[in-house]
Amino acid sequence: MEAKPSQGLYPLHRCKTIHLVRHAQGIHNVAGEKNHDAYLSEDYFDAHLTPLGWQQVDNLHKHVKASGISNKIELVVVSPLLRTLQTAVGTFGGEGFRDGVNATPLMTAGAGNSHRPAISSLNCPPFIAVESCREHLGVHPCDRRSSITKYRELFPAVDFSLASTLTICIETDEDVLWKPDIREENKDIAARGVKFMNWLSTRKEKEIAVVTHSGFLYQTLNSFGNDCVPTVKSEISSQFANCELRSIVLVDKCMSSSDPPVTNYPGKIPFGEDLPSDIADEK
Repeated sequence: MEAKPSQGLYPLHRCKTIHLVRHAQGIHNVAGEKNHDAYLSEDYFDAHLTPLGWQQVDNLHKHVKASGISNKIELVVVSPLLRTLQTAVGTFGGEGFRDGVNATPLMTAGAGNSHRPAISSLNCPPFIAVESCREHLGVHPCDRRSSITKYRELFPAVDFSLASTLTICIETDEDVLWKPDIREENKDIAARGVKFMNWLSTRKEKEIAVVTHSGFLYQTLNSFGNDCVPTVKSEISSQFANCELRSIVLVDKCMSSSDPPVTNYPGKIPFGEDLPSDIADEK
């Protein structure tokens, strides 16, 4: 009896758990819900979170603590925009500073009109900012990022300095990817998203959080799951709500990762005869 076509077996060392998060409510979300033309306004350049958005972050922070996710995550990857950076450090960052504890802040007090206390990096995984998980590029000022110099001041413990040889990472201080008159097409953001997922496959970490955007998630995830039944496909690729977390397993089917199978054991130690009876019968 063969396994059902919908079932699959994969070596554990070729799988990663990815926790995907859409940013919390930003000021552009509120304005855009009332009037879509607001997305064209410079008033919402590099939009920050609303007070409601920070409440959403607080609740997600409680969830990742209570569920144990925060203890498993080895890396947080974040889109370098203000709303995603605020969501990432608020969700996966430490608590407030304590007397006598010296740890670089993930976020300085009040960063991005937040009116929030500083967030500590104590006992937290590394945070890295990556350009290739940004929202659709172009036209909408809310999707244009600030300078990396400014972000480094606001988010000191976030790594914005990965090698420029990694084209998906940040190469310039100012935002040269965003164009005022050209909006990135869906097929292009999907291709960028697939490339990003391939990059995740090459990382050594086994459990990674990614904090990004609705459009990026929708277009990227719709590139996957076509071999699944519609219900499972929908679980993978349906639209994300603000501050929604969805956990998936990323399977490396093409041996992009070189990680050894650390839980496997070779057996036959000490060495001895082990011819299976079924093979002996065949002979």
